[in-house]
Amino acid sequence: MGLTKGSTGVSAIDHELKIIKESEDDKVIALAGNPNVGKSTVFNSLTGLKQHTGNWPGKTVTNAQGRCVHKDRGFIMVDIPGTYSLMANSVEEEVARDFICFGNPDATIVVVDATCLERNLNLVLQTIEITSNVIVCVNLMDEAKRKGITVDLTKLSLLLGVPCIGTSASIGEGLDILMDTIYNLTNNKIKTNPIKIKYDESIEASLSIIVNTLNTLNINNLNLRWLALKLLEDDKTLLESINKYLNLDILSIDSVNDSIIKSRELLNYNNIDTDALRDDIVSILISKCEKLSRSVTSFNNLEYNSRDRKIDKYLTSKKFGIPLMILLLAIIFWITITGANVPSALLADGLFWIQDRLTEFFLWLGTPHWVEGVLVQGIYRVLAWVISVMLPPMAIFFPLFTLLEDLGYLPRVAFNLDNFFKKCSACGKQALTMCMGFGCNAAGIIGCRIIDSPRERLIAIITNNFVPCNGRFPTLIAIISMFFVGMFTGPFQSILSTLILTSVILLGVFMTFIISKILSKTILKGIPSSFTLELPPYRKPQIGKVLVRSIFDRTLFVLGRAIVIAAPAGLVIWIMANISVGDLSLLSYCANFLDPFAHLIGLDGYILMAFILGFPANEIVIPIILMSYTASGTIFELDNIIHLRELLVANGWTWVTAVSVMLFSLMHWPCSTTCLTIKKETQSWKWTALSFLIPTATGIVICFVFNTVVKLLGIG
Repeated sequence: MGLTKGSTGVSAIDHELKIIKESEDDKVIALAGNPNVGKSTVFNSLTGLKQHTGNWPGKTVTNAQGRCVHKDRGFIMVDIPGTYSLMANSVEEEVARDFICFGNPDATIVVVDATCLERNLNLVLQTIEITSNVIVCVNLMDEAKRKGITVDLTKLSLLLGVPCIGTSASIGEGLDILMDTIYNLTNNKIKTNPIKIKYDESIEASLSIIVNTLNTLNINNLNLRWLALKLLEDDKTLLESINKYLNLDILSIDSVNDSIIKSRELLNYNNIDTDALRDDIVSILISKCEKLSRSVTSFNNLEYNSRDRKIDKYLTSKKFGIPLMILLLAIIFWITITGANVPSALLADGLFWIQDRLTEFFLWLGTPHWVEGVLVQGIYRVLAWVISVMLPPMAIFFPLFTLLEDLGYLPRVAFNLDNFFKKCSACGKQALTMCMGFGCNAAGIIGCRIIDSPRERLIAIITNNFVPCNGRFPTLIAIISMFFVGMFTGPFQSILSTLILTSVILLGVFMTFIISKILSKTILKGIPSSFTLELPPYRKPQIGKVLVRSIFDRTLFVLGRAIVIAAPAGLVIWIMANISVGDLSLLSYCANFLDPFAHLIGLDGYILMAFILGFPANEIVIPIILMSYTASGTIFELDNIIHLRELLVANGWTWVTAVSVMLFSLMHWPCSTTCLTIKKETQSWKWTALSFLIPTATGIVICFVFNTVVKLLGIG
C-alpha cells in the first residue's frame, strides 16, 4: 500500500513514493531535521532493522522508511533528507519540503539539537507554517547536560504551540515518551495550536489578498497562508509541485493571478520586490528563532564549546590544518596496511584450501578438465582473490572512515580543502566525496549527491577516480613492497610503505584539482557555488554502531558488488589464457598486439592487458600479470615477495616500470562497478564515457611524459 492519489491527492514528487504498510491502519510519520542532529539515530532506534531504502522517485536522493509498533498501532517512519531549510535551494530541500507539504504524513517530527537550538528552530518554524501536526524532538539532551546547557521544554512547547519532547537517542532516553506523543497526536488526543509567524504589515496585507482568493477555491490539505506566501515568492519548483498535487495550473486561474498582481503592487508601493520579500521573510524567521532560543535556553557554562574551538584552532587553521589532515590520512593507511596483512593471508589460505578440495572433488567425479578449469581455476579462484584481497582492508578502512564521520572530523576536511576547490571553480563538498572514494569509487560517486550544483556534481563524479579505491591499494602496496622498501625489515618497512603510498594519494588529490580546473574552464564552465558547511561539535563515537554500519552498509555492500562482477571476469580470463591459436594463447596474442603502445608509457603488453582484464575488479591486476608471465593459465598465488620481484625483473621490470604501473593504476579507467554507478547517477552514457576517458587519457599522458623524461635524462 502506498501514498496513493486516492488517499492523499497526488504525490508531490515526480512519481508516487511507495510507503510499505503492513496494515491499513498504519500511520505515516515524516522525520525531518538539520544535518548532524542525530536524526538517523532517532530513526534507527525507533525502527530497528525493519527498514527499507531506495531513491525518491525521479531523484537521486536516498530515502529510508521503517516500521515500528507502539500500543498495538503501526507507524511508518519516513526519514526525509537532512536539510537546514524548506526554501528549496537544493534537491534535498525540495524533496523534504514536498513530502511534508504534499505527502500528507499523519505527523511530522522535527529533530533538533539541544546544544544549538537557535539554528535548528528555523526548520521548525518553516514546518509549522506548512502543517499543524508537528512534534519537536529535542535530541542530544545528554550532550547538552554535559556542556551545562538547559532547555525548558515545557516553555518551548507553550511558545511553539506543539509538543516538544527531550531525547538522548544514542542511549535510548526519551524515545518512549516520543512514541507516546506520536500515538496521542495521530489519534487526536493532543490538539496543537502552532505559533503564527507575523510579518511586516505590508506583507501581511498582501498575504490576506491572496488567502481570501484561495478560500474560494476549495483547496484541501494545504495551509492557504503558506501557499499564498509561496505564490508571492514566485518559487518555480514549488509551483510545479503544487500544480501536480492539485492537478491543475493554479496560475491559470484568473482570480489567483489578479490577487497575486494586486499583492505585488502593494509590496512594490512599499519598496519590497521579490528578493527583498525573501530577505524580509528570512530575517523575521531568524529573529524569531533567536528570541525563542533565548527564552528557553540557559547556559551554566558560557565556555561550553571552548574545547571544540581549541581543537579547531589547529585542525582548521591555515598553518596546521592541511599537515594534520595528511598525517591523519597516513595513520589510517598505516593501520589499514599493517592490520590487513595477517587476516588477508589467513583468508587467502582458507579460500585456496577450499579450492584444492573443489579440484579434488571434480577429479573424483571424473569431469572433463575444462569444467574444473572454468569453475575452479577461473571463476572460483578470481572470487577468492577478490574476497581475500578486498575484505580485510575494507573491514579496517571503512570503520576508521565511519569513526571520523562520527567524531565530526570529515566536515573539517571539506573546510580545509574548500578554498582549493573554489580556485578550481568546484565545490568544497567534493572533499567529502573524495574521502568516500578511498573505500570505493562507486560509493564516492553516490556520495556526489550531496553537491547541489549539477555542474559541480559532474566535476566531482568525473574526477573521483583519481582517488585510488580499496581495490587499487593491493597493486600499489605490492609494487611499493617489491621495488622500493623490500630491502628494509621490521616497523620501518611499513612506515616507509605508508609514506610512499600517502605521496601517491596526494598526487591523485593534486590531479583532482588540476582536472577539476580544466573541466570548469572547458566543457563544464561556471563559477563555484556557495554552500552552507556546518562544523558539528566533536562527539564521542558510538563504536558498536560504527562497526555495524561500516561493515554491513559499506564493506559487505561493496564486496557484494565486486563479487557479482568478478565472477564472469574469472571465466573470461581462464578462457583467454587456456585457448590457444597455434603456439600462443589468446591472452598472448592480445598482449603482443598491445606491446608497442604499452612500451610508450613504460608498460608492456601483458601489463596493459592485465589492466584491461582487471576492468571488473582492480584487485586482480597483479595476479593476471604474474599468471601471464608464468603462462600458468590460472591466477597466480602471491606467496613470497622476493620471488615475485625476481619474476618481474626477469620479465623486464625496472624501477621505471614499477613507477609507470603505479601511475597508471592511479590514473586509468574506473572499474565496471563504478562505471555502472556513474551511468545510474548521471542517467547519461555521454558523461559515463567521459568519466572513463578523462582519467585514462590523463594516465596515458602522465606515463608518457614520465618515461620520456627518464629516457632523456638517461636514468632508466
